[in-house]
Amino acid sequence: MIGSGSWATALVKVLQQTQARVSWFVRDEYMIEHIIKHQRNPSFLQSAKLDADRLDISSDINRVVAESDVLIFCIPSVYFLNEIALLSYSLDNKFILTAIKGMIPNENITIAEFFNRKHGIPYDNLGVVSGPCHAEEVSMERLSYLTITTKKEEVAKALSRAFSCAFIRTEISTDIYGVEYAVVLKNIYALAAGICHSLGYGDNFTAVLITSAYREMKEFLNKTYPSKNRDTTRSAFLGDLLVTSYSQFSRNRTFGSMLGKGYSVHTAQLEMNMVAEGYYGARCIHELNVKYKVNMPIAEAVYAILYESAHPTQTIRQLTEKISL
Repeated sequence: MIGSGSWATALVKVLQQTQARVSWFVRDEYMIEHIIKHQRNPSFLQSAKLDADRLDISSDINRVVAESDVLIFCIPSVYFLNEIALLSYSLDNKFILTAIKGMIPNENITIAEFFNRKHGIPYDNLGVVSGPCHAEEVSMERLSYLTITTKKEEVAKALSRAFSCAFIRTEISTDIYGVEYAVVLKNIYALAAGICHSLGYGDNFTAVLITSAYREMKEFLNKTYPSKNRDTTRSAFLGDLLVTSYSQFSRNRTFGSMLGKGYSVHTAQLEMNMVAEGYYGARCIHELNVKYKVNMPIAEAVYAILYESAHPTQTIRQLTEKISL
């Protein structure tokens, strides 16, 4: 496991249900000492109890990579390049899973695309862990579902066994592109849902908003990378969109709610003290869509509020005239 935030901590808890040992890159030495002594992450998801005796924790990313066959990257996208810059150990013959829910800012590529283009990792050795799962509910062992996506179905089946336990069910997919971009898009739409909620729009409008957002997502995926086997009604697509847009645990919805209440983008970021991936994803998708020109009024409204200082009240009012039933 590469990363030590809420989602990384939740996944470590899951993996400890099936694996004898888990190697874990944790950059902060204080955090390592606390986990070893108290069996809990002091900064994130403190409710998740971990078995420190079965964790090989290190602040040396190269050591963790060297002793592992499967690497799960779970770092906020905005910090990803800084962390990967510490890596000097070869990634040859490693299988890489990304659990990162965003794109690399300014480069406008997903994590799988980064490893393929920059490190020459073949897609046969790349995969995605996703699904409608909030770390908080996983830590409480509430039944949740993960999708393990790899190019080859048999590989996805093998990897899914590492994540399957009493409170986690798994399904598999081979649509790496679709699943990874869906993860980015749903965060943008959750931001929109949060903004609308704080502006006083109710459940009736939110239902129409998310329905329209789903159509936007589907059209973007099909136009940028068509696939005959893609089923966007599955939990990695529609399910993740729904839970991120509606859940009290959704940091993107929370971020949007703060903007709807009148917070500036900067103030909302400071007060949250957590990364809302939709902020970075909105810009990445906007810049990518300059090429594809998909009709995406909801994503564009969020972009305008985040990056063009558009007033939320006026922007959403205009949006209500553009989205379709």
